[in-house]
Amino acid sequence: MLYVTLRQYEYVTAVAHTGSLTEAASRLAVSQPSLSVAISRVEQRLGQRIFLRGKGAALRLTPFGHRFVAGARALLDMAAELEQGRAGEAPFVLACFEDIAPWYLAPALSALTAALPNVPFSIREGRFETLAADLATGRADIALSYDLGFGPEFDRLALKQVAPVAFLSQNHPLAYRRALRIADLEGQPLVLFSEDQSLRHMMTLFRRLGLRMDIAHRTASLEMMRSLCAQGAGVGISYSVPPSGVSYDKRPLVTIPIADKEALAEISLIWSCLSPPHDAFDEIKTLLQKLA
Repeated sequence: MLYVTLRQYEYVTAVAHTGSLTEAASRLAVSQPSLSVAISRVEQRLGQRIFLRGKGAALRLTPFGHRFVAGARALLDMAAELEQGRAGEAPFVLACFEDIAPWYLAPALSALTAALPNVPFSIREGRFETLAADLATGRADIALSYDLGFGPEFDRLALKQVAPVAFLSQNHPLAYRRALRIADLEGQPLVLFSEDQSLRHMMTLFRRLGLRMDIAHRTASLEMMRSLCAQGAGVGISYSVPPSGVSYDKRPLVTIPIADKEALAEISLIWSCLSPPHDAFDEIKTLLQKLA
């Protein structure tokens, strides 16, 4: 429980700034006795002296008082920022699923700042669970992501469908193929993403097609998946496709599209249906839709 109010923090910082109860009381539009009592109550609550007060002498901050006033000023600044956020002054936060962020986030930010120069923008990257939490708690205003794991509390606008690809080493028996089907990967050691939503999506896809899945490795990143596949550790499945045919460890690998219609996934704009819309929300959605 908090026992010191924001108003009392304002009293303390005003007295520290002016060095005088009389002048601080005048600026705060309160009586000097009321201000003095308020300061004493704060000190009693904290069990520490903030000011040294003597008759006919200016108020002086104690060492504890210096630290307390610095923290109080930071707290008041934070409170002011929160009020500005409620008034619409906070940046509009564009979030993106981190595997596709290198393709979309920088161009989106560039286009938005050019089209809406009076709107401050900031960006965030994250996995599915992080994006959902950011949208639900107001840390992000809209997200560009594969539509996986977002419940009915979110609105969405589908942008496009994307097909997955398979990553294989150059020596893999399937590396000569121009296209693959999921059935071709039955019994193959697979390298899949370890995140729950992504893994569940792949397991559901294999189950829907009546296929057995053999998971050899789970990885948290796209480049780790590509590195394992280049080394011959298995076949990776991903909806994100870097333009390079070389992994981070400089091993060549083959990227082959997967042709099953059942494997298509949607990239969507996703936002919380409970959040009050930003003044430029519709224009932002239109601009992002064009970029995709």
